Amino acid sequence: MKVLVIDIGGSNIKILATGQPERIKIPSGGDFTPEQLVPLVIENAKDWEYEAISIGFPGVVKGGKIVADPVNMGAGWKGFDFEKAFGRPVKIINDAAMQALGSYEGGKLLFMGFGTGLGTAWYLRT
Repeated sequence: MKVLVIDIGGSNIKILATGQPERIKIPSGGDFTPEQLVPLVIENAKDWEYEAISIGFPGVVKGGKIVADPVNMGAGWKGFDFEKAFGRPVKIINDAAMQALGSYEGGKLLFMGFGTGLGTAWYLRT
């Protein structure tokens, strides 16, 4: 399955799809909303093939749902229907958890991500 990965950040949005050699950075900012995100991602990924989308979100995510709007971006993230907007299946995870998962090779991992904010994740395989 080909997946488009979207890493939402307070300064930039980064996107990369399965099989693509380079990620694309899209400026975001303090007033950035999901309504702005969707058309920018669609335009920048127009030449890429993907069947599903994975989103790393800079805030609390529970059960694949955004719990609250981030403090460093615009409003409207909580409750936004990404699947309807993109027309594809979407999974949402905390951005630090996504970055940690991408670097996980087994055993114990404590991940600390420094960006616009600080994110942490802890993985322990038992």
